[in-house]
Amino acid sequence: MVRELTHYIGGARVDGTSGRFSDVYNPSTGEVQARLPLASKDEVSEAIANAEKGQAEWAAMNPQRRGRILLKFVDLANRHMDELAEMLSSEHGKTFADSKGDVQRGLEVVEFSAGAAPHLLKGEFSDSVGTGIDVHSLRKPLGVVAGISPFNFPAMIPLWQAGPALAAGNAFICKPSERDPSVPLRLAELLTEAGLPDGVFNVVNGDKEAVDALLEDPRVKAIGFVGSTPIAQYIYATAAEHGKRAQCFGGAKNHMVILPDADMDMAADALIGAGYGSAGERCMAISVAVPVGEKTADALVAKLQERIKDLRVGAGMDPEVDFGPVVTGAAKERIEGYIAAGAEEGADLVVDGRGHTVEGHENGFWVGPTLFDRVTKDMSIYKDEIFGPVLSVVRATDYDEALRLCSEHEFGNGVAIFTRDGDAARDFASRVEVGMVGVNVPIPVPIAYYTFGGWKASGFADLNQHGPDAFRFFTKTKTVTTRWPSGVRQGASFIMPAGS
Repeated sequence: MVRELTHYIGGARVDGTSGRFSDVYNPSTGEVQARLPLASKDEVSEAIANAEKGQAEWAAMNPQRRGRILLKFVDLANRHMDELAEMLSSEHGKTFADSKGDVQRGLEVVEFSAGAAPHLLKGEFSDSVGTGIDVHSLRKPLGVVAGISPFNFPAMIPLWQAGPALAAGNAFICKPSERDPSVPLRLAELLTEAGLPDGVFNVVNGDKEAVDALLEDPRVKAIGFVGSTPIAQYIYATAAEHGKRAQCFGGAKNHMVILPDADMDMAADALIGAGYGSAGERCMAISVAVPVGEKTADALVAKLQERIKDLRVGAGMDPEVDFGPVVTGAAKERIEGYIAAGAEEGADLVVDGRGHTVEGHENGFWVGPTLFDRVTKDMSIYKDEIFGPVLSVVRATDYDEALRLCSEHEFGNGVAIFTRDGDAARDFASRVEVGMVGVNVPIPVPIAYYTFGGWKASGFADLNQHGPDAFRFFTKTKTVTTRWPSGVRQGASFIMPAGS
């Protein structure tokens, strides 16, 4: 049976009224499982109005009280973890265990935000900056803010965006991906159950019409986005045009350098997990392996081939499976197109994932693990973000060439180096032109109290996601200069005040 989904506005589920809908698939079966309403500009405006109403009450609470409600939500979400993970797996396709990790990483940011807010929202104070004059600053919430989240992390990214925003006293409008919207809707219900005032967290489902409505409405003061680079650029530029803050993160092409002294088994295991986990549909997935030297490359490719033979691809709820289907039929077609292009461009197709099938789920969106060797910089499989279970090996002659490969690519999201040489690792971490670096860590996603963000075409923002940066992004500073009369009249002054 095809379910009818809703929006979540003003503390309740609300049916769509635009008359436009999008299909939500089960990637393991290829079947439509739900219909999603796509919001009109008027429906977005209704959500913003509800957010404005709720935000005043929410901002008036002290940070500790807001934090207690958010921590109660974390507790509720943990109690509903299996429900959330199953829901997520059925719409995205990732494994049940990976889906739980998706939810958990988001909750960690909410938990951090709840505890850190009283400290990070503190202003500064200086007494006697002049005779009888004190100065202090206040950090104030922006008001109504919004987040546009991607399909690949339907729990984590909305919580990364909303956690700091809510803790800082803002109201939040979530515009999730049309491909897997059910988890954000359920999270909204749990926030209401935890005590969040109505309207403070809204979910508006939609496409470009909804996005543009959020961008253009002056009541929305800031926008967070995670997705492809062209859309990140569009949202960043349009937000600036309308005088609002934007925090936009785009595509990636993450490299992993393997030096000759590395533990080759550890490196191969890391590449298998980081390259093929979640069917490669992670912005921090490793899609390029850069072994240094022919001997290192030959050994690495041989170990990767051995491990790929044992990978299990199947329905996400199967506990024996390593990774599931890709999210849609269109995604499968696009990924297989890149595999064909790589072979045509002259790369060595070591393992071909096209044509993969799963018994009992023949119509699912399956792409098997794919491995290319002897990939070069001019090939589309190297230049473009494929966003699928495709790993390319680019052989480097020496360390300097490997460093240049990572630094000169259009994207600069994440990178890793595997080595036993501390000097090399330290030099690499310092010099590589990439925003997040792992040393013997394949997916260097920072923990909640550090910030997440890439460089170059991977990130368009002055401030990163979560950690202290998020509180700076979701607040504005007010500076107050105070003077109490001493009883001595000084008369009018026509000189610019100076600290001296």
